[in-house]
Amino acid sequence: MATYLICHGAWSAGWAWKKVRPLLQAAGHEVFTPTYTGLGERAHLAHPLVDLETHIQDVLAVLDCEALADVILVGHSYGGMVATGVADRVPHLVRHLVYLDAFVPTDGQSLADLVASAAPAAPVEGWLLPPNPSAPDTAPADLAWIAPRRRHQPVRCFTQKLRLSGAVPGFPRSYIHCTKKVEYDNFRQFADRFRADPGWRLHSLDASHSPNVTAPEALAPLLLACADQA
Repeated sequence: MATYLICHGAWSAGWAWKKVRPLLQAAGHEVFTPTYTGLGERAHLAHPLVDLETHIQDVLAVLDCEALADVILVGHSYGGMVATGVADRVPHLVRHLVYLDAFVPTDGQSLADLVASAAPAAPVEGWLLPPNPSAPDTAPADLAWIAPRRRHQPVRCFTQKLRLSGAVPGFPRSYIHCTKKVEYDNFRQFADRFRADPGWRLHSLDASHSPNVTAPEALAPLLLACADQA
């Protein structure tokens, strides 16, 4: 049995993994999908000082309070920033680090530093960034599910620079690149970087940016394979 700890994407929450959780659990694994401060069912806790470090601490607290170890740590999109920070703080608790169409920062980088597409919308009230549009292939039923649950996110989550120790990871790392994009692909840069790197396992998935919503049956086997590779 493996333990999956999933760091969700921006404007999202643990609820967004509702389709994937039972697929991993059916294979006998434990799955934790915590929600960051200020989002999802914790949206009432949002305030202007919530930042990337807040969300790293959220996930570290789950590791501590649930006494988790040997975890398969999964970061989706913005969650790659969170997962990178978590893995750097507690590498001894990580069995395998998986980036799902996610940002992979180096020391001193923020998410804003890694976005090469057009500038994001102006923050609401000066500190809340509204969600990006969902992928065009998102089914109407899924849009009806996710749209009311996505929340504006404190802008400091995107602008705070991540500080890392610089230690070389002792655990395997995988990158899952979602290739079904109709606009600029911010994540191709990472797939291109890791394609020839022996320290990484690169996978391509014919899905749009949030396969946990649009293609859970295609995503689950890739995540399950990471348990065997760890």
